[in-house]
Amino acid sequence: MAYLSAIQLSELGFRTLGKEVKISDKAAIYNPELIDLGDYTRIDDFCVVSGRVVFGKYNHITPMCLVAGGEPGIEFSDFCTLAYGVKIFSQSDDYSGATLTNSLVPKKYKREIFEKVKLERHVIVGAGAIVMPGVTIKEGCSIGAMALVTKSTDPWGIYVGVPAERVKERKRDLLALEQKFLDEQK
Repeated sequence: MAYLSAIQLSELGFRTLGKEVKISDKAAIYNPELIDLGDYTRIDDFCVVSGRVVFGKYNHITPMCLVAGGEPGIEFSDFCTLAYGVKIFSQSDDYSGATLTNSLVPKKYKREIFEKVKLERHVIVGAGAIVMPGVTIKEGCSIGAMALVTKSTDPWGIYVGVPAERVKERKRDLLALEQKFLDEQK
């Protein structure tokens, strides 16, 4: 995988650009002036990142993910991971049939949902999962592969299914490992 050089990254015009950021030359980045990239952010091949997006530190967006921040935005805290093919949406059409849909129709004929999405620290989202507008995935949560997250979670849970439901508590051992890792970085 080839990554953009530091010069190429700076020329894209991100709102903020942290240190040691890696973005694949095969990723598609739209609205870079609305995107904050924290230290050690990595975005892999065939990802699309658009709209208002804030990445904390040590976030990894693996291949084929969609991070559609739109107007309300998506916020990643530190140590978040999106596995292959995850899709996160901060806005959506109204699918009820009450209005017209799609981006070619003027706003006066449609009703869209615009709500910020947040991923708190140590969130991992499994392959193919979908996160819908307005969701906050609380600290320490693990979202299973192919899950559909339509509601905010409680902290430190493992969520699976369509719609995603909490099935058990997630271990917190990683907090001690985080501290050890950060101490070694000093």
